[in-house]
Amino acid sequence: MTTPTPATRCIEELRAALGAEAVVTDDSEMTRYQTAARYDGGKAAFVARPRDIDGVSAAVAICRRHGVTLIPQGANTGLVGAGVPDATGSQGILSLDRLAREIEVDTANRSVSVPAGVLLSTLNEELGRHGLAYPIDLGADPSIGGMVATNTGGARFIRYGDVRRSVLGLEVVLADEAGTILDLGGGLRKNNVGLDLKQLFIGTGGAYGVVTRVDLEVQPLPRQSATALVVPESRGAVMPLLLAAEAAFGSDLTSFEGMSGEAIACVFRHIPDTRNPFAPEPVPDYAVLIELTRSTGEAEAQDRLAAHLGDFLEQQLEAGAIVNGVTDHPASLWKIRHSISEALREEGKVIGLDISARRGDLEYFRAEAKALVARDYPWLLVCDFGHCGDGGDHFNLVWPHRDAPAYDAGVAGLVRKRLYEMLVDRFGGSFSAEHGIGPANRAYRKSLLAPARLDLEARLGDLLTQGKLLGRAFG
Repeated sequence: MTTPTPATRCIEELRAALGAEAVVTDDSEMTRYQTAARYDGGKAAFVARPRDIDGVSAAVAICRRHGVTLIPQGANTGLVGAGVPDATGSQGILSLDRLAREIEVDTANRSVSVPAGVLLSTLNEELGRHGLAYPIDLGADPSIGGMVATNTGGARFIRYGDVRRSVLGLEVVLADEAGTILDLGGGLRKNNVGLDLKQLFIGTGGAYGVVTRVDLEVQPLPRQSATALVVPESRGAVMPLLLAAEAAFGSDLTSFEGMSGEAIACVFRHIPDTRNPFAPEPVPDYAVLIELTRSTGEAEAQDRLAAHLGDFLEQQLEAGAIVNGVTDHPASLWKIRHSISEALREEGKVIGLDISARRGDLEYFRAEAKALVARDYPWLLVCDFGHCGDGGDHFNLVWPHRDAPAYDAGVAGLVRKRLYEMLVDRFGGSFSAEHGIGPANRAYRKSLLAPARLDLEARLGDLLTQGKLLGRAFG
């Protein structure tokens, strides 16, 4: 007689507590939960899909009893492998995709209370009915809980900040024996009764608890916008251009996004219905997408905003700070920016580095990193792009499908290690600006972060969870 495994006993209890339909064990049905957006996925023993917080609490408590590790998962759009199981087949996935009901908009408080499983697009569709928006802009369509777990930034960080800046409260389930439900909500902007405990669950990948509901500050829906794609005179001119834009536009400046020529060229090669807006000129070595927005509703405001941007570009052209600029339809220009990740996957195997540095150091890091790659790994394409307005960059390398040596994971890991060490040691930067840790970056925490910090994080985790149960975010 076969002895039941801990996972088997878990499945039986989960079905009794959540309902048979809420526990998936069929391999074909689990595929989409086990497959990572980047890097390899794993194999799960089961997928638990509770429909409310009590179900999440029950799932956590049951798995706690049987010692089965749970991997919290939102929309599974993460890029560091933290939302999928390992290859052992012994871990369970806790999917929050059914926690997607009852969005509560409070127009007087300009806030929203939203279940963790709701997608960003769904939230903004509902908020739009009230003249509001959650303005974090991403190429993917993640769940709100996943955005909290990774502390997402995105393309409009320069104006609106990251998720942390807008979280007013959380509802979480701790990974203890009872699956304790903790309410850290209320929608208050000011609350100093003690430790701001919600911060423990923002950007920590679910390691300390499962976020089930989020209270967010939201913004008035933008009613006017003006967008331009400009070519700086050189990469050294990017930072002066940013400072000039901040001085000229103030809070109207919503985005300042840089894109390398290699990344842009990949878009035009692989993404239909995209075109070079600078034609007949070739694709530039580097371009910056500048966006202005306003929430005022006057009929003339759109023309005034576009004219303001146009005047600025003329001044920068006359000063020699930029050598070209186009003000095409915003959707066309944003499509180039949002299509880069997909285009790079078509070009080759992506070695994704989600990094940040002080704004003034970013170009110096890029120059040294690019020189290292050109010298030691000349077949790799440097296809960086991202949020130079806030010091962030997706310094992505592409190992081409053609005209390159066969992909070697060991070499890819070595170049990543060398670039991270350069970033941290020479520039004091971060090797995970907004994607989180997960298996893809776990080893670098141990080698690049101070032991005292890691020890404090571990002791805090033990206090909250009474031993590791949740996730592959940190350890």
